[in-house]
Amino acid sequence: MGISRHATAHWEGDLKSGKGQLSTPQSGLLEKTRYGFNSRFGSEKGTNPEELIAAAHAGCFTMALSAKLTEAGHPPARLDTRAEVDLSMEGGPSLSQIRLKVTADVPGLDAARFQAIAQDAEKNCPVSKALSAVPISLEATLTG
Repeated sequence: MGISRHATAHWEGDLKSGKGQLSTPQSGLLEKTRYGFNSRFGSEKGTNPEELIAAAHAGCFTMALSAKLTEAGHPPARLDTRAEVDLSMEGGPSLSQIRLKVTADVPGLDAARFQAIAQDAEKNCPVSKALSAVPISLEATLTG
């Protein structure tokens, strides 16, 4: 049996001057959170689809990496991931690049093994799989 999650979007008006709200009723994390043209393409306060994809990807990859490291006998002390999602306007809006950058403190693990496990986690996390049409790069740094 699978797990199903949902979010809702409400929009009023045209693309450029309209305004929207995003909600995640199950978790309550987003509750009528503002989004619009200027929060997506400008600097107005509010969220946007690319930011939400970045958050989902950073979270999913980090959990997958933690699981893979633990399975390999090296549970991480700390993982910090940044996901950057680029929106290209060439030929119409499209996601053009995703960059994952993780810094990890994993006691007892050598750099080569860490790189292999990180690459495996990136390829196999559900969000990476869902976003496979977009080029994804990974920069994984082992500290400590």
